[in-house]
Amino acid sequence: MPSLADKLKSLGVKTGREIPPLPQSDSHPIDSVVAGSYRSTPRGDAFVAEQIFDENYLHGNVSHLVKSPLSLISKWANDVRIAELPIGKFAFLDTETSGMAGGTGTYAFLVGVGRFVEGSFNLQQFFLRDPSEEPAMLEALIHFLAPCEALVTFNGKAFDAPLLHTRYSLHRIPVPFKDYAHLDLLPLARRLWRDRLPSRALKYLEEHVLGFTRASEEVPGYEIPWLYFDYLRTRDARPLGGVFYHNAMDVVAMAALLGHISDMFADPYDGRIEHGLDFIALGKLYEDLNRWDEAARLFERGLESGLDESDFGVAVRRLSILQKKRGDIEQAVQLWEQAAKQGHIYAHIELAKYYEHKKRDLKTAIKWAKSARKEAVRADLPIYVRKHWLDEIDHRLERLERKAGL
Repeated sequence: MPSLADKLKSLGVKTGREIPPLPQSDSHPIDSVVAGSYRSTPRGDAFVAEQIFDENYLHGNVSHLVKSPLSLISKWANDVRIAELPIGKFAFLDTETSGMAGGTGTYAFLVGVGRFVEGSFNLQQFFLRDPSEEPAMLEALIHFLAPCEALVTFNGKAFDAPLLHTRYSLHRIPVPFKDYAHLDLLPLARRLWRDRLPSRALKYLEEHVLGFTRASEEVPGYEIPWLYFDYLRTRDARPLGGVFYHNAMDVVAMAALLGHISDMFADPYDGRIEHGLDFIALGKLYEDLNRWDEAARLFERGLESGLDESDFGVAVRRLSILQKKRGDIEQAVQLWEQAAKQGHIYAHIELAKYYEHKKRDLKTAIKWAKSARKEAVRADLPIYVRKHWLDEIDHRLERLERKAGL
């Protein structure tokens, strides 16, 4: 497989020490396509585009501002700094790269970074007019990141941050975010929406959670490396306008998504959450954090919001188990009885356990075990699943009948 250097050479692009000064005859230079300026650094000049999104900007149906505390998100991420730092110390970062393979042959030709400054969101995009400008771009990025102490990315722990770390190391420039706290929103988005949405891609979340649809100038991510290679060959920057738009929307979407999630955590009942599965997902997260009372309340709200039968069964099971943890066994019994009426096998088994161990009522325990067996026999289940249930139920019935002297 040809290396990145070979691909660039085939396009007529020189690399390393071979690179001459930038040609002065670019047909359509980048500053004629996007508004920006040239920043002077110890390694040369870097092109930087800038946009300001004021406090009234809405990204779809939500504000891009992060107003609610990040304490619960901090606990989920297991990093206390996320709760302690003011939002102005967070840098929202996304890269557009020469490929997705990673390693020393891949570089970021466009780095979008946003941070909050006095209520507005300042977005700056650092662009390589030529690969020879990479040291200058990395130096310019250091200056913008200087006030920050945390990164927010979307899949950035796996891709963006390691890639930039490699590029800084190759040029023997100190990595500016080396000791930053890092909040990657992709794992959090998966926790919150994996049961309701078929995709957790950032653009999909924009449309189906934030209510934002991108403009026609948006370009698909898979086209972006080739648009940049074409620019290096032709020096016509006009097709890159859509790349800058794509990158800018990714960065702003991260800020809006973090704001939306933090608001959800701060007050789940104010109308922001409309889907029952979202209440259930948030309840699971609270349960994992040992916030059992709040988790139970969220499960209950999810059940009240209307769920498909399969989702209802999962939610009832989670809530009934949680009620057992909390010691609220009577509430758990009510949930099991409700689920048993809908044919959920586990609920029959839980009731059999309850009457055997809590009520010492073997006759009723046997009744529930037998009804569990009937449900397992008639349910439309894969063979291995039915075998699992029947083995467990038969073992329980045998023990119960022996205890009852039957």
